[in-house]
Amino acid sequence: MSGGKETPRQKMIGMMYLVLTALLALQVSSAIMEKFIFLDESLMYAVGAADKNNSITVQKIDKAVADGGGKDKAVSDKASEVRKATASMIKQMNDLRTEMIMTSGGYEDDGVSYKGAKEEEAIARLMVGTEGSKAGKAYVLQGSLNKFGEQTLPGIVGKDMPKVKIAMDGKEDPKYSKKPDQKTKDFGAINFSETPLVAALAVMATFESEVKKLETQALDLLAAQVGAADLKFDQVFAVAVAKSSTIAAGTDYEADLFLAASSSATNPTMKRNGAPIPVQNGKGKVKFRAAASSYDNEGNSKQKWTGTITINSKGKDTSFTQQFDYVVAKPVIQIQSASVNALYLRCGNELSVQVPALGATYSPSFSATGAALKPMGKGAVVVIPNNPTGVKLNVSSGGSAIGSVDFKVRGIPKPTIQVLSNGRELDQKNGVPSPGPRSIQIKAKADESFSQFLPKDSRYAVTKWNVMLARGKRPVTQQNYSTEMASLSAMASQAQPGDRLIIEVQEVYRTNFLGEKEKVNIGTPIFTVPLQ
Repeated sequence: MSGGKETPRQKMIGMMYLVLTALLALQVSSAIMEKFIFLDESLMYAVGAADKNNSITVQKIDKAVADGGGKDKAVSDKASEVRKATASMIKQMNDLRTEMIMTSGGYEDDGVSYKGAKEEEAIARLMVGTEGSKAGKAYVLQGSLNKFGEQTLPGIVGKDMPKVKIAMDGKEDPKYSKKPDQKTKDFGAINFSETPLVAALAVMATFESEVKKLETQALDLLAAQVGAADLKFDQVFAVAVAKSSTIAAGTDYEADLFLAASSSATNPTMKRNGAPIPVQNGKGKVKFRAAASSYDNEGNSKQKWTGTITINSKGKDTSFTQQFDYVVAKPVIQIQSASVNALYLRCGNELSVQVPALGATYSPSFSATGAALKPMGKGAVVVIPNNPTGVKLNVSSGGSAIGSVDFKVRGIPKPTIQVLSNGRELDQKNGVPSPGPRSIQIKAKADESFSQFLPKDSRYAVTKWNVMLARGKRPVTQQNYSTEMASLSAMASQAQPGDRLIIEVQEVYRTNFLGEKEKVNIGTPIFTVPLQ
């Protein structure tokens, strides 16, 4: 049986078929015979009603084609072909109904009741034939029904008409495919074996209603092509249009609530600003990226867009156009950083750049003048200024520009050089007892504020220095070092009271956040420590 959306009448027919199937499994009695007769008559009445409705649909198609000047005559011709093909299929089935009645003994004297109402064997011989032979007329009927649903109607209507297999064997039919005692049976055996005449007639009526159902579907598709389909608003839903979808706490939420409706019988076309938009279930999907070239003092820009809905009814296009207002709010860029007021030159300044107004749609990308960038994800970016005069950071989201932020650039403060012994600075003014310290350490200490903001960029090391033991105006001995810590034991063995230690720092390097080393210009600091 065909699927898809069904009318209440079609659902009723399906329910009758299920009842028929259940009755076939029961012991046949006179009361049950009456039920089969009732089902047959009800189904045939539904077939007749569908035939009248389909005839009216064809008339509407013909009128729509005539009103349109005959340009869609091909559609009218297709509708006639559908009716002829359906009539031929129905005639074949009605002829077979008559043959089943006559084979089972014909009518009683009243001309209405069947003499062989309970006859099963005659029906089986006629419709199934000898077991396994498939010589019965049920198999001819099966071929005709399936050709009608899979080839004839789709061939006339076109690709919009689904291909439907009407008459299935047990293994194909969802009603029987999972039942071990039924799934091995073919079409003839399932529907006409061990089946009394009145039940067989009800089965035939079920397939006739299925044929009419497909005819209705085919004609409705053709009617929609020329706007002859009835415009029935069968999809009703509630809609709320709010003045604003974002409100501040403590303020009023305002919206208009009303009913809206669409028709599944039409295929409306919809546009935004003249450009087509996708339509799903009668609803146009409007989606575009909001943008503005200028904003007012409050950071808002009033914009408009125009929506157009066009439906074809009775062969004529009718359009409904409405203009809609919306406001584009200028996104506020929030920068979070330990040193937000200014960035340090040639350092990895880590920034968190957020635009709260964009919410979950925020998909940032960055560019800059006066700096190199290293994106870190989730709005984080490392800015490495290479221009001492300033940096401009440009922020975009999803390819659309959001805005720019300007930063001042400050130079890296020079480190302080310390001369230590046992962790304490040597007293250059008062000196130290002779023969002096056995070891000293030369350290480059980063500026405290700089170190706090950028600890990964404030790592210094003294890599070249020397120390001289001087007596009067002449040197006694001298040593060069490339590490911060050095032993002075050999020099101390030559020291006398009144001598001096003269320490000259020659080279200092800074390691940045990338692990790269940079030579620091500190000049040539000299420290003099008297020996008492």
